[in-house]
Amino acid sequence: MIFKNLITALIFLTSFVAFSQFKVTGTVVNQDKEILNEVQVYNENGGLLAQTNTNGNFSFSTEKESLSLLFYLDNYSVKNVTITSNQYKDLAVVLEVLSQELSEIQIQANKKKVFELKRLKDVVGTSIYAGKKTEVILVNQSTANLASNNARQIYNQIAGLNIFENDDAGLQLNIGGRGLDPNRTANFNTRQNGYDISADVLGYPESYYTPASEGLQEIQVIRGAASLQYGTQFGGLINFVMKKPNPNKELEIITRNTVGSFGLYTNFTSVSGTKNKLSYYAYFNYKKGDGFRPNSNFDSKNAFLHLGYKINTKSNVALEISYLDYLAQQAGGLTDNMFAEDPFQSNRTRNFFKVDWLLYNLKYNYDFTENTKFSFNFFGLNASRKAVGYRIARVANPDDFGARELIIGDFNNFGFETRFVNNYTIFNKKATYLIGAKYYKADNSSFQGPGTDGSDANFTSAIDQFPNYQYQSDFENPNENVAIFGENIFYVNDKFSVTPGFRFEYINTGSNGTKKRTNFDGAGNPIGAIEESDNITKERSFGLFGIGFSYKKAKSLEFYANVSQNYRSITFSDVNIVNPANAVDADLEDEKGFTSDVGFRGNYKNLISFDANVFSLFYNNRIGDVFTTIPPVNNVGLLRTNVGKARILGIESLIDFNLKKILKMNNNYSFNVFLNSSFINSKYTEAKENGIEGNKVEFVPDVNIKTGIRFGIDNFLTSLQYSYLSEQFNDANNTIISDEANAVRGLIPAYSILDFSASYTYKFMKIETGVNNLLDKTYFTRRATGYPGPGIIPSSPRNYYVTLEFKF
Repeated sequence: MIFKNLITALIFLTSFVAFSQFKVTGTVVNQDKEILNEVQVYNENGGLLAQTNTNGNFSFSTEKESLSLLFYLDNYSVKNVTITSNQYKDLAVVLEVLSQELSEIQIQANKKKVFELKRLKDVVGTSIYAGKKTEVILVNQSTANLASNNARQIYNQIAGLNIFENDDAGLQLNIGGRGLDPNRTANFNTRQNGYDISADVLGYPESYYTPASEGLQEIQVIRGAASLQYGTQFGGLINFVMKKPNPNKELEIITRNTVGSFGLYTNFTSVSGTKNKLSYYAYFNYKKGDGFRPNSNFDSKNAFLHLGYKINTKSNVALEISYLDYLAQQAGGLTDNMFAEDPFQSNRTRNFFKVDWLLYNLKYNYDFTENTKFSFNFFGLNASRKAVGYRIARVANPDDFGARELIIGDFNNFGFETRFVNNYTIFNKKATYLIGAKYYKADNSSFQGPGTDGSDANFTSAIDQFPNYQYQSDFENPNENVAIFGENIFYVNDKFSVTPGFRFEYINTGSNGTKKRTNFDGAGNPIGAIEESDNITKERSFGLFGIGFSYKKAKSLEFYANVSQNYRSITFSDVNIVNPANAVDADLEDEKGFTSDVGFRGNYKNLISFDANVFSLFYNNRIGDVFTTIPPVNNVGLLRTNVGKARILGIESLIDFNLKKILKMNNNYSFNVFLNSSFINSKYTEAKENGIEGNKVEFVPDVNIKTGIRFGIDNFLTSLQYSYLSEQFNDANNTIISDEANAVRGLIPAYSILDFSASYTYKFMKIETGVNNLLDKTYFTRRATGYPGPGIIPSSPRNYYVTLEFKF
């Protein structure tokens, strides 16, 4: 009730009269006088101003007394209109059907999307992005291997990302950056169309579900002060924006079939359309393959449904359901010697992993006026992840074909998020405020114990058969979270803005259950067990604050800066799962710190797009793995603990040259060269254990470079990409030579990879092909402490793919 009253008070105390001098209104129809929905209206610089509704109407506000507008809709010719203020009311625009002879390249040129990356406006819908580092991947324009979600290619223009590459089908996304562990993207707040999709946002923020790239319109990556609107994570936000329903057809069908190396086959089929006020978009994605190692076959089914209904010109509602079911056999990890002998061998034949993921979302949007908007998001998850296998720390030991370890996680959560945005004036200057609230409740459980001694994908507990299994645990993990957040853009003048923000958090997490460890003598007989019970409730409240600055010196150049506090709570996987490769500190505490960015970005006459910045990330109580003596048994091994304080400083930049325009080539061509680079220095400034202070922070390559060429003529596109990451550590001790028994800790050597891809479009058909790891480099990107290891997880050798698409 207190939060509700506070939200209401803040909304009404900061509500002012909307700011505008001129209002532009109009209607867009085709040659047959039929209204056109979702026509995009751009300014002369390619900035989106408005979009027509189901009645063909559009409106927006401006201070300018004359405008040059561009109207765009798929399958129609782009129309340019220049108007003055006396023509702003009831503008009538007619679009002509696009000639089928125009190429895809020409269409993209007309849309003024010559670069694969864009930035977000200050305000989009009910979100504020002013002063933040925003990067948006235009997936439809990417030449990446979308069928297998190749993250190295898809995210090639996002500076500083570190990617775990351990499967050839993209079943899971594993990305981090700026010293954040990439494992299942757990250090980002991951969302789909604005709602959470991870297992448990605070209690277990790992993303076992990743939407099919072939169904994505764009991927938004928000860093710098992102913790205020989207959660507390150090990494920021990754938001997968799904494709929209076709507004001008009742039925559109797209089907894509892909074959590739190692028995890869995928099918992606989508249907889309709009009928009166109802719109829909749905897809089904199937993947199967043998994997590039023995014992690594997989089978995946992913479905998505969006149903939208336009209630009236001011409001709409949408329902979305996502489902993922996949089963993968896991080949296990390798020691350094095994990797040197044969990087693609496997001595694990009974390890399996299964994910069952059901997401649902109901969203309501209401526009009170052109300047006042409200959104309500209700979301929920019903999911599980299961793993069974032989996972001892001594990786080289052969399977004893006894009981397998079984780990099951069940996730049931729901929540809602409300946002209210209002444009207003203060001291004759325009401003925008956002106020929002989020409620989240999770009831999760985790089980660890003996699985069957068979060789099939059986996830049934065998505790009755193996009561003295070495590692057992059974926990309930409730989690409740209430948050209030807000930001306000103050425009000091037409060029300079200041955006302060806050987030108040209430978190109540619990861990209720038991864990048991049985000890054995040299003959394998049980000689005693240690059993512990936990009934822990951890309740905390705190505030996070931040501020962003933006100075738009010209239309082509913007300077930005921001600083924001961050927070990451300990997760139940940190404290509950008994891991044969390491132990967990019983006094583990939450992580705290802050991040900052200072940079400049812009687009100079569509000749060059650029974004360069320096950043800093400061950690208190950073959680990591330390090689030390582990109480109470005083064994020497890896301990997951609060290592200490760390600081990470870096320079990131992306430069993309439009050589077509620089070389004055005609519109039949596209020709781009980009350079994405990141240079980072990291250091532990304080540490609890001896020998850690002064060491480098794990998961931080000093140099991270991606560069490439994209060339096209008419409907033919091709690209070549080179990626390089310098060496990095995966433990705070900075171990160089691994313990040959398990290879869990040690150096991850530098590696460089070359990728090639091409596509050709002919009317309703499109063919895509490519070769990933063109030079067939042998490398690895991770040493896993648990599944799919433990040990070194090799990355894929050279592989090819061919995709055939039909659009009806």
